[in-house]
Amino acid sequence: MKKILVTGANGQLGNELRVISGDFPEYQFVYTDIDQLDLTKFDRMDKFLKENAFDVIINCAAYTAVDKAEEEHEIASLVNVEVPEYLAVKSLELGYLLIHLSTDYVFDGKGFRPYAENDHPNPVGTYAKTKLDGENAILFNAQRGAIIRTSWLYSSFGKNFVKTMLKAGEERKYLRVVYDQIGSPTYARDLAGAILTLLPQFLQLEQTEIYHYANEGVASWYDFAIAIMELAGIECKVEAIETKDYPLPAARPHYSVLNKSRIKSLGIKIPYWRDSLNACIQQLLPNKS
Repeated sequence: MKKILVTGANGQLGNELRVISGDFPEYQFVYTDIDQLDLTKFDRMDKFLKENAFDVIINCAAYTAVDKAEEEHEIASLVNVEVPEYLAVKSLELGYLLIHLSTDYVFDGKGFRPYAENDHPNPVGTYAKTKLDGENAILFNAQRGAIIRTSWLYSSFGKNFVKTMLKAGEERKYLRVVYDQIGSPTYARDLAGAILTLLPQFLQLEQTEIYHYANEGVASWYDFAIAIMELAGIECKVEAIETKDYPLPAARPHYSVLNKSRIKSLGIKIPYWRDSLNACIQQLLPNKS
């Protein structure tokens, strides 16, 4: 039986891995978050990893406060660069497979077609730059691993756009949402299922590879918000605005659709984003079904 350590297990993806883990009885899961295991305490990590032999580490831990990162460069770099680098170095020493989650933000969003894994990254902003630096640290240090870039992640756990819109839609009659940022909303449960389904193939990797995973289809944040209101049966008027009308400290890519041909070639089917959104809303609002 393969033993899997899931770090950052209290986040969206970590929690979804817990939910579906019963469908994968061939694996033994160990879930940790900062309260049980602080990944930035490298001396303690050395002891923990030597005392517990893992076949796979799925690193869901990340600094994801995109705007706050503009002020907290050091902590963003520690979590998004130094921790992945440490895990990559240790993977070579201890022989485990490292699966690391990254982001569509590594691209500047100035493209006009879905970004493939080998397209040139050009991150804008501290969060985006640290995530790319984390990827490069793994590519340089890990003998084998899988870096999975995803986009617009949401679930029934934690803080995310879907839950924010549901709450705002119930409390207000009118919302303004940007229409000029385009991407693919991704249900964390779908991503979790893809990772565990593909794990046997990932375990056969002889080097570190990058894959893209997001739900099928594309949307703007405005389209996403409209769909949330429709599927939840909430009467709230949503107005489309431009990014310039909603300024934030950190820049966002205007177009960050990911090309998923590579991961689909491994044999998985990816659901359409609205279907997955509906499934998530049924989890959050079971009385709406």
